[in-house]
Amino acid sequence: MNLIIRKATIIDPQSPFHNQTVDLKITEGIIEKMGVSIPNANTHQEFSQDGLHISQGWFDTSVSLGEPGFEDRETIANGLEVAAKSGFTGIALQPNSYPIIDNQSQVHFVKQKAANSATDLFPIGALTKGSEGKDLAELFDMKNAGAVAFGDYGKSLANANLLKIGLQYVQDFNGLVIAFCQDENIKGNGVANEGIVSTRLGLKGIPNLAEEIIVARNLFLLEYTGGKMHIPTISTAKSVALIKEAKAKGLNITCSAAVHHLVLTDEKLNGFDTRYKVTPPLRKEEDRKALIAGVLDNTIDCITSDHNPIDIENKKMEFDLAKNGTIGLESTFGALSTILPLEKIIEKLTSGKKILNIESEIIAENKKANLSLFQPTSNWTFTKEHILSKSKNSAFLGHEMKGKVIGIFNKGKLVLS
Repeated sequence: MNLIIRKATIIDPQSPFHNQTVDLKITEGIIEKMGVSIPNANTHQEFSQDGLHISQGWFDTSVSLGEPGFEDRETIANGLEVAAKSGFTGIALQPNSYPIIDNQSQVHFVKQKAANSATDLFPIGALTKGSEGKDLAELFDMKNAGAVAFGDYGKSLANANLLKIGLQYVQDFNGLVIAFCQDENIKGNGVANEGIVSTRLGLKGIPNLAEEIIVARNLFLLEYTGGKMHIPTISTAKSVALIKEAKAKGLNITCSAAVHHLVLTDEKLNGFDTRYKVTPPLRKEEDRKALIAGVLDNTIDCITSDHNPIDIENKKMEFDLAKNGTIGLESTFGALSTILPLEKIIEKLTSGKKILNIESEIIAENKKANLSLFQPTSNWTFTKEHILSKSKNSAFLGHEMKGKVIGIFNKGKLVLS
């Protein structure tokens, strides 16, 4: 569609129009003109809204959708619609479907399913066959089919030599290894952060060490092999410090933090509500503050929703037995706006593209229109009515939010929340 967006405040430090309020004339998906009071010769539709702000399109580096195999949790079509209405013009799809995305035909399948959506889908291929941690998957074939990185979602590779070989192998085609960090032996039967809260509630604990010891190991491997590694959803202060030290050494390492780890702590577990059961577990306030500091000083490269829909049969049950995971697309912007400055939020919601070597477009004339539309100041409470996903397992129900998503414009399509 051809569109003129009226009186939008641009938030894009790379744009010549940063912090200016202007009109955008978009023709066949390209920003044709930017300026004040652009005339319309009845060739373009028009859109305006009070308090409208626009940034480069947001990108989420960790989204699970279920399909194929778990369509009862979420389908690709509805999941991408949710992403669009949550402000995301692109997502990286985790391979934890059934079957696992571990070969080129599965990569082709999910890309084909997403072809007509306004939100772009970039598949992450499994690092090992079936995400079982035994043999490397068909990495080069998946790269050629469109996979942007390789990792086993929510699973830490116990075999250090296999991770070493993987890091060496992908360097031939500039591939990226995603290495989730959690020692399963130290975790044991733990279901919550080890600390005062888990002790008081009688829940088996997962110490910070379970994450940190694997972060340290994986950084040693990266230093040995070279190449690129991304550590997703770190949750402890020591993990931040280890990655900061590795970056100072010059290692090609990036990392993310999940929204729920930046906003919530293990104090939420007091009611045994399984919506707060996630991987890694919600940590203590000191860890949460360290994560925020890591975002502000750019040790943490990007923020993810770590959106993971779980059906009610696997979530609404005893805490020990419930599956880990929370949905997060719908609540990401509103929750982050309560703890971080606007420009930092936008920076961390767009920097994932660079990590995955995906082209991004600044907001300027003659550039592709890949835009997120939002209003940054309104206060509201997140309720079930705001959940667009098929699954309803949100850790942010009842949470006070700030700022609202208006929609996106991408691939020539305007999608409004």
